[in-house]
Amino acid sequence: MKTGRPQGYPTVASTFRLGITGPPGAGKSTLIEALGKHLTGQGHKVAVMAVDPSSSLTGGSILGDRTRMVELSRDPNAYVRPSPSRGTLGGVGRHAHNTMRICEEAGFNTLLVETVGAGQSETVVEEMTDMFVLVLPP
Repeated sequence: MKTGRPQGYPTVASTFRLGITGPPGAGKSTLIEALGKHLTGQGHKVAVMAVDPSSSLTGGSILGDRTRMVELSRDPNAYVRPSPSRGTLGGVGRHAHNTMRICEEAGFNTLLVETVGAGQSETVVEEMTDMFVLVLPP
């Protein structure tokens, strides 16, 4: 786990960015939905960037995390954005930083960033977040 405001990535001061990674099936989406619902219940506005593997045919997201976070995606104080990785290394898509800034400027005070999966290339999302956690199956 890494904590601290990242260098070189300006953010809205009141926004907290949490990066979440782990192997497929570890429960990242389940954790994010539960945490997101808890935070919106506490009055926070939560944006989720769920980075998915990309289709080799269309370039779009294959898994569509919005379908796995049904309750959170219906919450009026939450925004769930499936984002295709499009083969970009680092755990997030190429335009992730811009998407995060837009969410911050739109008033979301908590950003949850789910990486495409666990590996040794999730260095970009670590640099873009205040805290970075690894979710492992039991």
